[in-house]
Amino acid sequence: MEIETFLTLAEELHFGRTAERLRVTTGRVSQVIRKLERRIGGPLFERTSRTVRLTAIGQRLADDLAPLVAGIEEALRRAADASRGVTGELRVAFLGEWTAPPLLKAVALFGERHPDCRVDVREVQLSNSRTSLLDGSVDVLVASYPFDGMACGPVLLRETRVLAVAAGHPLAGEESVSVEVLADHPVVQYPEVTSAAFKQDRTPDRTPSGRPVPKGPSGRSFSEMLTLVAMGRGVLPVGEHSRRYYPRPDISYVPLYDAPPIERGPVWREGNTTERVREFVRAAADVSQDMVGP
Repeated sequence: MEIETFLTLAEELHFGRTAERLRVTTGRVSQVIRKLERRIGGPLFERTSRTVRLTAIGQRLADDLAPLVAGIEEALRRAADASRGVTGELRVAFLGEWTAPPLLKAVALFGERHPDCRVDVREVQLSNSRTSLLDGSVDVLVASYPFDGMACGPVLLRETRVLAVAAGHPLAGEESVSVEVLADHPVVQYPEVTSAAFKQDRTPDRTPSGRPVPKGPSGRSFSEMLTLVAMGRGVLPVGEHSRRYYPRPDISYVPLYDAPPIERGPVWREGNTTERVREFVRAAADVSQDMVGP
């Protein structure tokens, strides 16, 4: 009661509103605070007839207690989730058609383990992948790493990189090329809303040797970006699965022999780490052992 009363008053800075929130009398709030101040050995609030303010000691105590209380509440919520079992609905999504098969394998295993939890599967686009996680319309997304600002799970898919060029481009007939060629051609850019770390990984500002990479136009979707490539407006590093899922007579895919592989897996908002999400990520980790190895 002491900690709850103190933190509520520290937030409201008003005895009446604090009493209303806690459903006690203002006298009870004052009594609890005085008791806590005696225990601390100093005033936690400065009180006048018109205002209530935290003292320096009170502010420090509030700053120290807030994350501890949040951790306790999260632990209690996890325990409650565990006691009920995994039920309700889990919303998962994929970004790019090639991420759907590994996602569905994880969904199938999760469904076997937790038949009382309904799984809704949907597709997102480059333009709304991050907002879908932030607004809660999607719980877990299978996408490319890195995906900054989000929690990341195990790698479900690993593929080599290739360079998408127009069919008539000078590089189209090459057996393979180095990442250094990005300095010699405009590179089509991802939408502004795309993860900054992801864009730096896929369309870097400089080559490994430090040469600047010229920026080409941006596309709003992956198909639109490939169309810009086909129009000769730039080149684009992509994963080798693009050959299978986006075969186009006006585009050639040339291997990048010195580029690291692309990795994809589940991402989710850290604050949305529910028991459902944890169990889905565990299922994804289990299927990933068969798909990409340990």
